[in-house]
Amino acid sequence: MLYRNIAKPVFFKLDPEKAHHLVIGGMAKATKVPGALAMMRGMYGVKADPALTTSLFGLTFHSPIGLAAGLDKNAEAVRGFSSIGFGFMEVGTVTPKGQPGNEKPRMFRLPPDEALINRMGFNNEGTEAMRERLAAIKDRPIPVWVNIGKNKATPNDKAHEDYLKCIQTMYNVADLFVVNISSPNTPDLRNLQHGDELKALLSLVVDEMNRQNAAHGQNKSILVKIAPDVSDSELESMTETIVQSGVSGIIATNTTLSRMGATHVHRLENGGLSGKPLTERSTEVVSQIYRMTKGTIPIVGSGGVFTAEDAYRKIRAGASLVEIYTGLIYKGPGINRELASGLKRLMKQDGFKHISEAIGADHR
Repeated sequence: MLYRNIAKPVFFKLDPEKAHHLVIGGMAKATKVPGALAMMRGMYGVKADPALTTSLFGLTFHSPIGLAAGLDKNAEAVRGFSSIGFGFMEVGTVTPKGQPGNEKPRMFRLPPDEALINRMGFNNEGTEAMRERLAAIKDRPIPVWVNIGKNKATPNDKAHEDYLKCIQTMYNVADLFVVNISSPNTPDLRNLQHGDELKALLSLVVDEMNRQNAAHGQNKSILVKIAPDVSDSELESMTETIVQSGVSGIIATNTTLSRMGATHVHRLENGGLSGKPLTERSTEVVSQIYRMTKGTIPIVGSGGVFTAEDAYRKIRAGASLVEIYTGLIYKGPGINRELASGLKRLMKQDGFKHISEAIGADHR
């Protein structure tokens, strides 16, 4: 109520990007105040529940709900986000070199649609800055995934070099890596999702992860994040290539170029749309991947999760974990408690004692 009645009206009067920086900067500063993290946990934390605790990718998730990439681009507020009920979080997208991103304005709210459009363009401070921040956090309560991309100036035939540099620089501070080849806001990036380009990139990325794992005596995983704007045949081909590459999992999906379901005037802005208009399509992609792979590769569902029912549908469609972003912006930090209690209620209705029993239930 505090967020929806007081904070949200103030934030929504501000330019979206200014509000974004205010939240991230505020959370980063607050975590340095004695007692602030405990207060956040008291107000918004979610108590660990065996029914929702999941082990996957060699990691333990006390909640299946995580924070998607794009909000904490530079890993500035990891302690804060770790204290408001998430089971994991993605930071980034990070690129080897820092870059300013696209020209402003580049983020737009669509309030009647409960959606956002952004064309940020991988604005970030680079891997060295992120590595230093993550290295300074010695007591991570939740897994931190690092979402990696290529610099705008890097041509696609050299893109693999950027992804490998990210892995090499960030390996010691990342719990898991996510290869972002699906943002619509970096020219030609989505071409890396298809055919020989995808096969070649993933081969090199997986080889590098294997080298790093062997050198450090660990077994960290790497996932691929895909776009929703693909045909059934393209999705089938992409999925087959991803599975054969040895990648550990798929995140479905990134933002969409479609404006189906959007009504606000900002729908005419260029960029990727997130939020409620993406809910059904992202769930459909999760379901298609699960069906194509017969559930053999873990899927993280992302896109348009606002309610426990949204999250649960993705899980029943085949998602092992679920991410939120726009739902947090519109509903505030109390959303994690709503999702956790709602998931337990829905599981009970279906006779499931553990969240894993619900994964892919629609296919049985």
